[in-house]
Amino acid sequence: MASVLLVEDDHVVRGAMLRSLADRGHAVHAVGTALDALRRVAAESPDLVVLDLGLPDLDGGDALRMLRGITDVPIIIATARDDEHAIVRLLRAGADDYMVKPFTGAHLDARITSVLRRAGRPNRPTPTTYVIDGLTVDVGQRIATLDGSELHLTRKEFDLLAYLAGRPGQVVPRRELLEEVWRQPSLGEDQTIDVHLYWLRRKLGETAAKPRYLHTVRGVGFRLVAPASG
Repeated sequence: MASVLLVEDDHVVRGAMLRSLADRGHAVHAVGTALDALRRVAAESPDLVVLDLGLPDLDGGDALRMLRGITDVPIIIATARDDEHAIVRLLRAGADDYMVKPFTGAHLDARITSVLRRAGRPNRPTPTTYVIDGLTVDVGQRIATLDGSELHLTRKEFDLLAYLAGRPGQVVPRRELLEEVWRQPSLGEDQTIDVHLYWLRRKLGETAAKPRYLHTVRGVGFRLVAPASG
């Protein structure tokens, strides 16, 4: 499994690629702008970046050069442009591979594997267990316990808890949860998140008014933190 950062501003395309790569075992994160890509790469250093050229804030070629200024991780360009001169220019600017849309998830997965092999980067293991005070989330076994007692969670409740537990103290936006946990760019109404959080909080012995682990950041998203002592 590889850690892949997907930089794509089209919600439909992004959602399809997220689901496809996740189904093939990759840990995928997605952003829609070059600035967010630079921040994410600097903070997390993924194994590979899939970079679209038609970004809203910066041309993909410029984004490539800026990324190359802060990281040497492999970068695959994914775009609808098929101009040979542009391809050559981007490869010389530091891209490791180039894919012209449309392409299948299987094709992208094969290119990722090939690029990582050429770069000599083995697929690294990701942490499988998160411990936040009395809460333990074993991602590999899909078991969560609270103070030693197993929590009986639905599949999505566990996925939601595991995603937040993997980012302790970090505010996770609603849109990110829709894309990363539900693998969809949107669900029309994101009340689904609120419903799952309601039941998850009940099983953790807390409420939105009196949170222990799961805190709402109004207008932004949610974060998971260890309960305050005392």
